[in-house]
Amino acid sequence: MAFDVKKIDPLDLQPRKAIGVSLPFSSKAVFNSTYESKDAIKANLINYFLTNKGERYLNPYFGSNLRSLLFENINQDSLENIKTNIASDVRNYFPRVVPTRLELTSTPDSNTVNFYMSYQISDTNIQDQLLINIEQ
Repeated sequence: MAFDVKKIDPLDLQPRKAIGVSLPFSSKAVFNSTYESKDAIKANLINYFLTNKGERYLNPYFGSNLRSLLFENINQDSLENIKTNIASDVRNYFPRVVPTRLELTSTPDSNTVNFYMSYQISDTNIQDQLLINIEQ
């Protein structure tokens, strides 16, 4: 009989210990804490996708440049190029995250960029998805 072995992050074994900060910053105490690694990973991914390259101090290559797409002429080739860059950056900055689906669409008439990513956290059964809509 086969068993599905699930690894549990050691940080998740201490339920009262905060391990990250959730987004958006809308709490009375400025921010809410995350207590599970899957929530911290999702908040970190959102932070990565909403950061432009050169925006983070001492780490100028961190970020996805999604907001800069609002003012560019976008065609299918440029979208594919951006998707491959994002996939490679996710592998570099988030080694535990395995993207299973990556979609990037734009609506030039309304200056919007829609980004969707479904992912799995390696060595766990945790799957999640992320949807970011950027509008001007």
